[in-house]
Order: sequence, then C-alpha cells, then structure tokens
Amino acid sequence: MRKNNLQVTAWCVVLAVCAGCQQREIKNLSSRGKNIICFGDSLTYGYGVEHGEDYPSLLAKLTRVPVINAGKSGETSPQGIQRLDKEVLQKDPRLVCIEFGGNDFLTKVPLSVTLENIESMVDQIQARGAAVALVDVSAGPLFQDYQSPLRRLASEKGAIFIPNVFHGIITNPSMKSDFFHPNRAGYALVAERIYLGIKPFLKKREDRNLHAAIDR
Repeated sequence: MRKNNLQVTAWCVVLAVCAGCQQREIKNLSSRGKNIICFGDSLTYGYGVEHGEDYPSLLAKLTRVPVINAGKSGETSPQGIQRLDKEVLQKDPRLVCIEFGGNDFLTKVPLSVTLENIESMVDQIQARGAAVALVDVSAGPLFQDYQSPLRRLASEKGAIFIPNVFHGIITNPSMKSDFFHPNRAGYALVAERIYLGIKPFLKKREDRNLHAAIDR
C-alpha cells in the first residue's frame, strides 16, 4: 500500500509539471453533458479483471460522476471511430477519455493514421459540446512514439493530456494479469492517475457553474 501511495505522489508531481506545459484553456469545460465516457480498447474495457474492477468503474467512485465504459477489447483506432457516434456522441457526454494506440501499434497501423483517427474523434466530440482527455499509454520505450504527438494534439485542440498512465505497471508483474494487461491493483492505479489528471478541470466546471448560479 505504501508503495502505491508513493507512486501516486510521484504521479502528482508529473501531472503538475505537465499541467504547466499543456494548454490551460480546455475546450467545452462548461459542458452540459451528464456522463464521463471512457472510450478505448481492452485497457479501457478492463481485460483481465472482473466487472467493476476496470478503470472506468473505479473512476466513477472517485469522481462521483456517472462514468460509461465504452472500451472494446482488441480494437484499433480505425475500428473505434466507427463506434464513436453510437457509443459516445449519443450518450450525453460531458468528458470523453480517449485511449487508443496499443492495438494500432501491434497491428502495424501507421502512426499517422492513428493520429488522424484520434484527431477526428476529438473534433467530433468537441463539436458535440463535450470536453476531451487524451490518455497516453506509453511506458518507457513502449509506445514511446505516441506520447509527443498526442501531447501536441491535446495542446492544439484544447484537450486535457494525461501522460504515462501505465508507467510502473507494464513492467511490474505484481500489477498485471498477463504480459500486457493490468490486474485489479494496476487498474486501480490507472483510475487514480486519470482522476488526478481530470480533477482540476472538473473542479473548474463546478466553480463556473456555481458562479453562474450566483450571478443569476
């Protein structure tokens, strides 16, 4: 437990540094949507653990906001974009956490295509009026080519950027259910890191809504 607390503390430092680097104004921060939607592949779906131990379920407990798990095992970004309308845009999104790239890499989808697909997802979600968080799954040398372009895309689009959520998990057998996927403890740490990444922006929305109510 102490080790996990140290990892989370270190993660707070990483996020504080990244917050100073990324674009401060997040688009659609005052979204009127109801749900946080986690959209991605098996790492979002929660492959390797029981229902309720996936990171979206744990994130719901941390945020106390409705969270929809729109993850699908084995999916690439070209496949994901085909589900976007039905499983994200039509679900009253407030904030969408996008996590794609792992299966693109494994199936040799060109990085340029992955980025084009993610950019299209961001554009469509923001046009729907929801905010976006880009979840970076790189960890050390694993998927390292994705991090800088995703960070740049987040800055350009006014999206939240959450880096390295699997750092210290993918290389730690005690945090995994198989060679690649986290176990219950691993997903719990992922949920905490994503929560820390979006928490300041959720609070800003609450503050803005409170001020608007007072002004009325």
